[in-house]
Amino acid sequence: QTPKKPIMSRHRDTESRIYVGNLPRDIRERELEDVFYKYGRITDIAIKNMGDPAFAFISFEDPRDASDAIHGRNGYEFDGRYRLRVERSNSGRRDRDRGGDRD
Repeated sequence: QTPKKPIMSRHRDTESRIYVGNLPRDIRERELEDVFYKYGRITDIAIKNMGDPAFAFISFEDPRDASDAIHGRNGYEFDGRYRLRVERSNSGRRDRDRGGDRD
């Protein structure tokens, strides 16, 4: 049986993970690395391309790097056609409409 992570560690993981929306369906992990590597050490990239547009979760080693990536890449124009939506991940509790406004 694996030991549970301390609560503080889970919080830190959430703080280090960002949501990247409005990606092309054929996005590759390497392309995301190229866009985000300059903000810090990336520990994980999870691409979800089930719908259109696709989205991804990117985890950084340091929460400050995640914050820098949000500020530096939110609204970034990718491939001349996709304006990226970059924000703090809500640890899986996002609304169903990933692109729309929240109430």
